[in-house]
Amino acid sequence: MSEYRAPIRDMQFVMKELAGLDQVAQLPGCEEASEDLVDAILEEAGKFASGVLSPLNRVGDKEGAKWNDGEVTTAPGWKEAYTQFAESGWTSLACDPDYGGQGLPKIINVAVMEMWKSANMAFSLCPMLTTGAIEALMLRGTDEQKATYLTKMVSGEWTGTMNLTEPAAGSDLAAVRTKAEPQGDGSYKIFGQKIFITYGEHDMTDNIVHLVLARLPDAPEGVKGISLFVVPKFMVKDDGSLGERNDVKCVSIEHKLGIHASPTCVLAFGDNGGAVGYLVGEANRGLEYMFIMMNEARFAVGMEGVALSERAYQQAVWYAKDRVQGTEAGVRGGPKVPIIRHADVRRLLMSMRSQTEAMRAVAYVVAAATDVAHCHPDEGERQRAQAFVDLMIPVVKGWSTENSVDIASMGVQVHGGMGFIEETGAAQHLRDARITPIYEGTTAIQANDLIGRKIAREKGVTIKAVIEEMRGTVQALGGQDAPAFAAMAKSLTEGINALEAAVEYILATYADDIKAASVGSVPMLKLLGIVAGGWQMARAALASQKQIDGGSSDAFYANKIVTARFFADHVLSQAAGLSYTILNGAEGALALEDDAF
Repeated sequence: MSEYRAPIRDMQFVMKELAGLDQVAQLPGCEEASEDLVDAILEEAGKFASGVLSPLNRVGDKEGAKWNDGEVTTAPGWKEAYTQFAESGWTSLACDPDYGGQGLPKIINVAVMEMWKSANMAFSLCPMLTTGAIEALMLRGTDEQKATYLTKMVSGEWTGTMNLTEPAAGSDLAAVRTKAEPQGDGSYKIFGQKIFITYGEHDMTDNIVHLVLARLPDAPEGVKGISLFVVPKFMVKDDGSLGERNDVKCVSIEHKLGIHASPTCVLAFGDNGGAVGYLVGEANRGLEYMFIMMNEARFAVGMEGVALSERAYQQAVWYAKDRVQGTEAGVRGGPKVPIIRHADVRRLLMSMRSQTEAMRAVAYVVAAATDVAHCHPDEGERQRAQAFVDLMIPVVKGWSTENSVDIASMGVQVHGGMGFIEETGAAQHLRDARITPIYEGTTAIQANDLIGRKIAREKGVTIKAVIEEMRGTVQALGGQDAPAFAAMAKSLTEGINALEAAVEYILATYADDIKAASVGSVPMLKLLGIVAGGWQMARAALASQKQIDGGSSDAFYANKIVTARFFADHVLSQAAGLSYTILNGAEGALALEDDAF
């Protein structure tokens, strides 16, 4: 099993050439994000990822988290690694300096986040959920709540969770039944049970800050009657020290297909008189506030798709270079060769590589747009950037995670029979990846959000603007006198046309026949992801050719052009089929009665 090595060269390229790091660094509040600082951060993060987190990945998978009488013990080495992680300042990278954060742009944090997730996905889930909780408290918490919790959460001394799902609710948050009873002193007693709570209990920090959805006694039914509460594992005294244990208990942890070292907890609130909680923001607006955390988490889960794809690719390349089997096709009587010399193994590896690089490019561009949306001095620019981010977050989450399952499966295939053996490590990446299209909203939930809120409700304004930008890249490709660029221009043009036809169908169909439109929602998400990926890979090829024309002999640039051409030929070429399905697939999907299945 190979250890992870951060793809810093590609990260730097995408940040600088595609995501516009230099433009981000000119935004108010982002001035410290110089290339030198970014390079230093990536270098140090890469060392921590490969030297500390990656060696624990296999340990965590084998040993897992352990539950005993309400207490959870993390895998060997986990607690020490987390302490080192927090003390090194990695928990505070993008957080507000007023609470001890470093205040760096999202584009930097995203690249570092990818490293943690590639090196050790199960470990990375704890700081990921804490970041979402910090964001929710920053935007909607009271001054007292911020003073009580944020400094220690930003420093990593305490962690955070998000508590949405219940046994009878699943993804239907309108069915949430956890109760919050006012106590007359500003506090509430919380009663109920939450499931699938990542790091809801663990031994790495002294306190855990739970953000919990619950209903007040007079709350209306449905999603409009949900409020958000902060419920600490240990009560916090006025001087900031910890008091008595709150009435929150982990009654079990799940036994899962993958991410074994991440404790997925069932939490019981109020079995012994009621867990003390405090209202965050206004009553009955909890789901709105929780979406602050969910959007952060959805983007982060999309990065898990990128990260696991990178890890699976690295593992597959290592094995393909090491495994000697067979002779090379077309070489009669030749010697035995590493399997990387076989045509289909190379196709698999290039499929893994090109899709991973395309997903990284799309995600980093969206991250940079988030920085623009938060920091640009012009309100119009902020709004346009936010609209692009809103459009693309379902794609980053859904497309990247669905791809990661396929890419990790390709990694197993490269290994042949040895890929089905746990000791090689390829199987773990597939098992870990399988949860990513499910949690923080399944792919269908992301896709319905895409076609409903992000396309139909705004009448396609943002996606049509993006399509026009894509056509500008096609024109730039046409200015290059090389077969690779002509091939990319042809594939991207066809992909854009397919996307445009699908958008027009959604706009024409959604209001009158939402079921027909919804049949094509996941294909639509995949189509937008593929075309957006092809767009970014074409931009990468153009940027690489510019470097070559300027005299660079760095093989990275020539390799990037080859990879972009492969994506156009093997992945972007799928766009027309997806568009056909969106336009024509509803009848076949909806024709049968339920009892025919």
